[in-house]
Amino acid sequence: MDIDFGKTAQDYSRHRAGFPDALFTRLAAFGVGMAGQRVLDLGTGTGTLGRGFARRGCVVTGLDPSAPLVAEAKRLDEEAGVGTQYVIAKAEQTGLPDASFDVVSAGQCWHWFDRPTAAREVRRLVVAQGRLVIAHFDWIPLPGNVVAATEKLIEQHNPEWTMSGGRGIYSRWLGDVAIAGFHNIETFSFDEFTPYTHEAWRGRIRASAGIAASLSPERVARFDAELQQLLRERFPENPLAVHHRVFAVVCQAPR
Repeated sequence: MDIDFGKTAQDYSRHRAGFPDALFTRLAAFGVGMAGQRVLDLGTGTGTLGRGFARRGCVVTGLDPSAPLVAEAKRLDEEAGVGTQYVIAKAEQTGLPDASFDVVSAGQCWHWFDRPTAAREVRRLVVAQGRLVIAHFDWIPLPGNVVAATEKLIEQHNPEWTMSGGRGIYSRWLGDVAIAGFHNIETFSFDEFTPYTHEAWRGRIRASAGIAASLSPERVARFDAELQQLLRERFPENPLAVHHRVFAVVCQAPR
C-alpha cells in the first residue's frame, strides 16, 4: 500500500489515544523520562510520546517526515502548554549531530522504518550509556470483540491491508537493537481497556494505515458508513472499552 498518514492528520490528532501514563511510570524505573534529559522522538507523528516526555520536564525533539502531522503536533503542544522542537526528516537519516541525545524513543512506528538502518542511526545519535525505547500501544483483536469485527471490515474494504490479527508483542525488535550494538535489553507489556465513543472509534479507524492513509476519500466514506452501522447493531455500548496492549523494548548503548 502507498501509506500517507498526512492525509488523515486531523483524525490522527483528534482520535488516536496517546500512550497511557502507566508507560511513563514504568520507563522511569529504567531512568527514562527524567527531567532535563534530551529526548529525540522518532516518527513522532502528532507527538503523543514526545509530549508525554515533555510534560515530565524532558527537552524533546520530535522528528517525522510528514509536515501535516508535525503541524498537528505543534497545535497539540500549544494546547498542552509544552514546548517541543520539531525536525522534518526520516528516522534513517536524521541529519542531527552525533551523541546529542540521552534517550531516543520510537512510538508506534518502528515497523515503518528500515529497521537496521534506523537502529544504526540511533546508535550514532545517543550518548554513551544512553537509552533507546521502542514502544507500541496496539488494539488487540479477540473473538467477538469490536477490534476483531473492525479488522474484518477493514479487510473487506482494503484487501491490500495485511496488519490484522496482531497481538502487540514484537520480538523481532530485540534482534534489531542487539545487532546495532545495544545491550541491557529488556521488555515489558501490560494491557489497558481504553474508552472510545462510537464517533471516536470511527475516527481512530479512519486514521489507520488501512483506511484514510491509503484509500480515496470516497472509499473512506463508504467504509465509515458501514462501521457506523456495525457499531450501532453489534456494539451498542457507548463508550466502548477497547482492548489495547502496551509493549516496550528498553536498551542501552555501551560505554
